[in-house]
Amino acid sequence: MARRIDVTGAGGVRLAAWEYADPPKGDPAAAGSGRTRPGVLLLHGLMGRAAHWASPARRLSERYHAVALDQRGHGQSDKPPKAAYTRDAYIEDAEAALEQLGLAPAVVIGHAMGALTAWQLAAKRPDLVRGLVICDMRASALGAASQREWADWFRSWPVPFATLADVRKWFGEDDPWVERPNPRRGAFYAEVMQETPDGWRPVFEPDQMLKSRETWVYDAHWEELALVECPALVVRGLDGELGRAEAQEMVRVLPRGEYAEVADAGHLVHYDQPEAWRGAVEPFLESVLGA
Repeated sequence: MARRIDVTGAGGVRLAAWEYADPPKGDPAAAGSGRTRPGVLLLHGLMGRAAHWASPARRLSERYHAVALDQRGHGQSDKPPKAAYTRDAYIEDAEAALEQLGLAPAVVIGHAMGALTAWQLAAKRPDLVRGLVICDMRASALGAASQREWADWFRSWPVPFATLADVRKWFGEDDPWVERPNPRRGAFYAEVMQETPDGWRPVFEPDQMLKSRETWVYDAHWEELALVECPALVVRGLDGELGRAEAQEMVRVLPRGEYAEVADAGHLVHYDQPEAWRGAVEPFLESVLGA
């Protein structure tokens, strides 16, 4: 079961937050379900959606009040004009979700861009974040060449796709960025497609994704890491985008950093290997939340 709760983000943008568990019995306030349990907020990465966290969120909901957020421009949240895709807007959206859903102080778990939002929020509002999980996100600058590669990649998509099977095959096998067949990657992208009169297209606007990315891709983010006061776990997939050396340097820079890696996982760590991901993250949550 997935239950939607609307959140008002920065600039009045309507955001969709999702609980993937039944409200606890006897709780009269549906929007406050799990209020007595420690809060966990899950933030997806660029092009992702809250549903990508469904499996981990269901498991976490057995012990915590876990909520996944469709960030602006993604999933079922509003997709405002390009000017609204700033780092501050993403951070303020997460801040609003924690406050309006009664989750704070919470552990914030982020993947890729969502992880950057999480640690920037933790640096800005330590009163809201009691723990942080950073999944496969680099702190170093990626640069202009990376942004050009992404623009070229978006243009290479053969949209519209005739069927969801075509989506899974292209992103799992035919995409030039795929080194070897990866059905999980195909499934990941199938979840961010919607049927239109002429075929299947992404639920997001690629131009808005590029606009979101350009607000962080040119800069390094080590200073914000150093300002994170709470316990923080850096998780990487062995075949992901975050290299071991950089991940361990991030742990060193974090005042209370810890490190974990997941075998047989790429960039989509929690999606590729959900059981192994939980095995790496759940002990950390127990140590921080004591539940």
